Amino acid sequence: MRRAFAVVALVAALPIFAALASTAGAQTSEPVLPAAAWYLVGDDGDVLARHDAERSRAIASITKLMTAIVVLEHAKLDDVVRVSPEAARIGESTVYLRAGEELTVAELLRATLIPSANDAAEALALHVGRGSADRFVDLMNAKAKELGLTDTNFENPHGLDERGHASSARDVTVLVRYALGIPFIRDALSRSSVTLPGGRTFESTDDLLTSWAPLVAGKTGHTRDAGWSETAAAQRGDATVYGAVLGTDSRTARNDALQKLLAYGLDQYRPVQVIDSARVYATARTGYGQHDVELVAPRAISRSIRVGRPLVERVIAPAALTLPVAKGARLGRVEIYEGRQLVAASSLVAAEGVPDAGLWSKGKWYVTQTARNLWGIVT
Repeated sequence: MRRAFAVVALVAALPIFAALASTAGAQTSEPVLPAAAWYLVGDDGDVLARHDAERSRAIASITKLMTAIVVLEHAKLDDVVRVSPEAARIGESTVYLRAGEELTVAELLRATLIPSANDAAEALALHVGRGSADRFVDLMNAKAKELGLTDTNFENPHGLDERGHASSARDVTVLVRYALGIPFIRDALSRSSVTLPGGRTFESTDDLLTSWAPLVAGKTGHTRDAGWSETAAAQRGDATVYGAVLGTDSRTARNDALQKLLAYGLDQYRPVQVIDSARVYATARTGYGQHDVELVAPRAISRSIRVGRPLVERVIAPAALTLPVAKGARLGRVEIYEGRQLVAASSLVAAEGVPDAGLWSKGKWYVTQTARNLWGIVT
């Protein structure tokens, strides 16, 4: 079917969208938290809150996010790891690994991420580093550079305090966002416990995982230098935010600060029906006296939009159509933008079909048009 296209000039802010995405009920001022540093970013890349976010400081077991990423890039989940005496000697948070026992990479990764086991992290580092933790740490720092973590330097795979081992609230937020994009890590961090061979069961160090429904997953950390810290993601509807709080004074303070930060982030977004299936977006003419064709979206689309952000709609549609027109035929497009970012798009289809006019209708139309033209000349 031949179509004569013209861009319909409907490029303007839509007040109804601004109303739906209003600030009503949202926290409008950034939270002030009992932490040394924090950072919060939306899935759209908007920085929502920050404080001392690029200062390097100890991050404790948040380190293990990078450990897991590097292990998954260099080992298979079903690889068998023999625990070395060096790994078994690592103290503080452990799963009591014994020298000489064998576990899979998958089992050790879950032990590293869920109860935050230092001995499991060391065992994995020695396995991937072919007996050298330093070789593994080099891989961690190379990955940090690749991810643009400019405030980060690793000295070990577990996060125990060590001179020069540091990151920032901004960097660990970037890190958790990347890590949660890896299915194995996301699955592990969403579990409340892990059971290892021999019936050893350990609980997650992430208290919010079972106490606050919006939490997707995160990684905690605690040492003397780092304080109580965590980086995590939270989700409500299709809005996701990522944040970190570093250097709080207690486990309770960490939980409260992180929940407050992430809740503030989620409150900055509202679900908006940006494309309406009940609306006529454009009308295209047809020939020979047949009725015009209404162009509609085949289905409604909703998106989470930052409160107070204006949206711009662009409709591209034909001014006229050549018959016949089939119902449901794709004839145009509608696009919704937030600034320069495309947030939704849909084809526009014919709401109903229009058959070809036929010889009788065409002849009648020509006679009518000729009569009108002659009447215009005489008058």
